[in-house]
Amino acid sequence: MSIAEKQEQLLEEIALFQDWTERYEYVIGLGKKLPPMDAAAKNPEHLIKGCQSQVWLDATYQDGKVHYHADSDSLITKGMIALFVRVLDDETPDAILTADMNFIDRTGLKEHLAPTRANALNLMATQMKQRALAFASQIS
Repeated sequence: MSIAEKQEQLLEEIALFQDWTERYEYVIGLGKKLPPMDAAAKNPEHLIKGCQSQVWLDATYQDGKVHYHADSDSLITKGMIALFVRVLDDETPDAILTADMNFIDRTGLKEHLAPTRANALNLMATQMKQRALAFASQIS
C-alpha cells in the first residue's frame, strides 16, 4: 500500500467520527497502540525540539525501508506522532521524501489544537523527512 493510500485509509477512518472529541479519542487510541520505545532511545538526540510536550523520534533503516519508533509524554501528542508513523513507517526514503504531508490538514484535527500543538505536527513531519533524507544520502 502506498503512502497516499495509507493516508486515504486513515482519513476515511477519522471521517467515521463526526465529533472532534471522538476524533481525538481515536488519535489517542492510535498512540496507545504504538510499540513501546526503548528507554535508551528517549534521549536528547531523538527529542523533537520545539514541541510543547516531549516527543522522541528514532528511525532505523533495514532492507531498503525506514522504520520509525516514537513516543511522547502526552497522550494526544503520542497519538499525533502515531498518525505519521502509521503512514510513513516501512517505506523507502524516496517515498517518504516525496510524500505530501498535507493530509494532516484534511483530518480537521489542527482546527481544535492550540497553535503550539498544531505547530508540533509540522515539526514531526519535518523530522520524519529529515531522518529519511539521512538514510537516502547514505545509500546514494
